[in-house]
Amino acid sequence: MNERISEDRGRDVPLVALVGRPNVGKSTLFNRLTKSNKAIVDPTPGVTRDRHYGPVVWDERRIILVDTGGIELGGADDVITDQIQDQTWAAIQEADIIIHVMDGVGGVLAEDYEVVSRLRRAGKPVYHLVNKVDGPEREGEILSQFYELGIDDLWAVSAAHGYGLKTFFEAFFAALPDGDERPDIPEEAIRVACIGRPNVGKSSLINKLLGQDRMLVSDIPGTTRDSVDSLLEKNGKQYLLIDTAGIRRKGKVREKIEKFSVMRALSSLERCDIALLLVDASEGITEQDTKVIGYAMERGRACLILVNKWDLVRGEKKRERWIMDEVTMATKFMPYAPILKISALTGMSLTKILLTINEVFAQYTSTFTTNSLNQILKRATETHVPPLHKGRRLKLYYTTQVGTSPPTFVLFANYPKGIHFSYYRFLVNQFREELGLIHSPVKLLLRERKRKKYG
Repeated sequence: MNERISEDRGRDVPLVALVGRPNVGKSTLFNRLTKSNKAIVDPTPGVTRDRHYGPVVWDERRIILVDTGGIELGGADDVITDQIQDQTWAAIQEADIIIHVMDGVGGVLAEDYEVVSRLRRAGKPVYHLVNKVDGPEREGEILSQFYELGIDDLWAVSAAHGYGLKTFFEAFFAALPDGDERPDIPEEAIRVACIGRPNVGKSSLINKLLGQDRMLVSDIPGTTRDSVDSLLEKNGKQYLLIDTAGIRRKGKVREKIEKFSVMRALSSLERCDIALLLVDASEGITEQDTKVIGYAMERGRACLILVNKWDLVRGEKKRERWIMDEVTMATKFMPYAPILKISALTGMSLTKILLTINEVFAQYTSTFTTNSLNQILKRATETHVPPLHKGRRLKLYYTTQVGTSPPTFVLFANYPKGIHFSYYRFLVNQFREELGLIHSPVKLLLRERKRKKYG
């Protein structure tokens, strides 16, 4: 058994903005690369009104890809269109790398010259893709007109059929920096990202934990534009505290750059072991808070839910119950995340944070023997016999651990696709309970056992 789960622990993950004119195939490309259908695919220009974020993994290298609305230059007198343009150009400013997609069928338009010119002025690495090239037969003919834009390197691809993408991404990832960890960060340091909406108290919390005003703190939302790392040593343990720009609610922001502060927060989630998700007790939990929690859960990060500014509601019993009920309801899909009531201003319960981080991290990095895991599997199947699948009994053969951060197990079965979600959840809960992983996410991967070949 040689399957292992690798993690780019502590490494920076590049943010890549996918841009271009409307209807050139950006969303189709996004869906193919992220293996999802998050981006709506529709021939109507402007259909991608929001940003979509997704990880792309290529030969164990990783990027965060951001799908954006189409670039339209001039002529638009529409509030929604203006907002799409603001957010697209903000994404270009926030991204580390830009992938510019053009339409090989539609050919070069006058707007393409201006778009290419603006992208050059952005001062970022730009890769130019000519989409809708379905094969090598007409590649030379189609690309020839795009060289008139003054671009040295063009990549012919088909987002719909996958042509050219392997060649492009081999070159793309080969050109990326190695992304090695900063040498001044100890390997044993627990990486903790402070995530949440603006003005929720992230920088104030880190200042209290550090015991000094290392972060800039103000009442103006958006003070923290990028992530900032601070190393803390306490009681013989080291913590890398990552403060991030806040994730904002839609429609609340006018500054272009703020609309993409979410991108940096996602990058911080890629680098951390544990996410501290701050909720404002004076406002209660919001839809945006649940989205932040969802991002952390998708990446398998351990989490602490910190209900900050508790001093503002303390003593109001009805208000206290309402807030905690709301938080519990919003986080029901990650019941392993501890919930702490704190005040970064007064220091209330701050000593509990590091103690809880230590406890969570110990579980998050735990390893277990194959024998103990299979004993749990045996008891689980005796308690709840696997159901039938197409008239045949599901058989769960054995399990083994293949990774940590979070603890990750592979379970071999005869028909893994026949395991219903409810039974899968039962198995995850059994492993979590019996292994004492009450504060850590658990990954359970289902695999089909190879059948013996005879003759």
